[in-house]
Amino acid sequence: MAQMKVEDIRAMSEDEMDDAILNLKKERFNLRFQRATGQLENTSRMREARRDIARIKTIVAQQRARKK
Repeated sequence: MAQMKVEDIRAMSEDEMDDAILNLKKERFNLRFQRATGQLENTSRMREARRDIARIKTIVAQQRARKK
């Protein structure tokens, strides 16, 4: 999975964003296990997944702030 773009995230519904966060958290969990067992080949993917989660959470917070 490549880095998510802000435009793509903003086009998602709130449910889609929640699903994306859940999938990214599962991916991070699996990546941590791969790193612990020495099977992780693309170590930068851990950082990308963490930043994608933060990017989505930031956009969700911005959208909620606009609604108020």
